[in-house]
Amino acid sequence: MLRSLIACVTALDLLTSCGGGTSQIEPFKPARVLVFGDETSLITPQGLKYSINEYGSDGATLDCKLSPVWVQILAGIYGYGFEQCPVGTGEQKAKSWAQAGARAADLVQQVDAQAAAGGFTTSDLVTVLVGSHDVLDLYLQYPAKSEAEVLALARQRGELIAAQVNRMVNLGAKVIVSTIPDMGLSPYAAAQGPAAAALLSSMSLALNGRIRVNIINDGRYVGLVLADEFVQTASKASFLFGLSDVTTSACTVSLPDCTNKTLSRTDYLPLAWLWADDRRLGTGGHRQLGVLAESRARYNPF
Repeated sequence: MLRSLIACVTALDLLTSCGGGTSQIEPFKPARVLVFGDETSLITPQGLKYSINEYGSDGATLDCKLSPVWVQILAGIYGYGFEQCPVGTGEQKAKSWAQAGARAADLVQQVDAQAAAGGFTTSDLVTVLVGSHDVLDLYLQYPAKSEAEVLALARQRGELIAAQVNRMVNLGAKVIVSTIPDMGLSPYAAAQGPAAAALLSSMSLALNGRIRVNIINDGRYVGLVLADEFVQTASKASFLFGLSDVTTSACTVSLPDCTNKTLSRTDYLPLAWLWADDRRLGTGGHRQLGVLAESRARYNPF
């Protein structure tokens, strides 16, 4: 069992997805990074993240560069920062259209906004992560809607996300798209009970499955990050990722106000948690998601 789990982790690290695996002649360095999706990819104007925020060495001032979210990790490999959390004093070459609470339908509006603001170029690297709120919304419609109905609706949301990924590719961008975490393994799902957790996992699979089969299957344009498979593996073998807690929420206050001073355990560092609250990733989760995204950016033949 341990050997199979380690093999799974290796597969997560090495999977080039969407036709990846062809060696790059010249490494792709984007002129800018454009971020789309929900609050998993959001930094507020105050520099806060919907995860665990961390105080700097003075213990009194929050440092937005500490405990980075996954898109910060990705942009950081190019030396890029966001206006909300700048790197250096020059032009910030990472821009986020992400919105708190965004659903698949909101992704359409985000892409529209970028198209109206100058569009996309072949030197753009785009990230997309959205759909968790869609799954949670649809779960609340059960049992008024049958299981078959909510699963069908989840598939439709996945198709909508994939269509926007393909739209941006056709407009010139290179896209790294992440599946949503398996929401059936979230602390929220655990609080609802085993039957609810199983349904939330099935709905996550339904949405993610349609993203995977409907995006352009060509590693020159699309890199796929498997957040769902990472969460599934971490839930079975947390030690492989250096995680101490993969089942409970790290934060004792609402996001984005959670900091390393408001954690449920004072003996754990932010990296110890998979989940920040009952449905959103903590620092440890973001670190692994960022590592997977970095691998796509470096090794897909963009």
